[in-house]
Amino acid sequence: MASVDECREALHNLAARMDANAAQVRDHVNLERTLACRISDLDCAFHGRISDGRLVDLADGDDPDAKIALTTTSDDLVSLVAGQLDVPKALAARRISVDANPFDLLKLRKLL
Repeated sequence: MASVDECREALHNLAARMDANAAQVRDHVNLERTLACRISDLDCAFHGRISDGRLVDLADGDDPDAKIALTTTSDDLVSLVAGQLDVPKALAARRISVDANPFDLLKLRKLL
């Protein structure tokens, strides 16, 4: 099982990757949403915002009002961010759960 610090680091790595691609996707994807990432096996959560193709304002703690909520285990989060776990396959196998508007999911996919 990955630690809380490893999950936090994975999310910061994801934010850095999204930041590097933001200029390319900013004009094509208009997505301004709050995001919660809930880690089921560690009973912890993180939250932030997706803005201008970037993941910003990452912080510890849940956002119960987040427009996009991802729930997964610590190991699966780390694997997803590292590119070792395919998102569609993980969704189909119920290793991750995403609660969001279907249109937001389509836009989010373009960002990643």
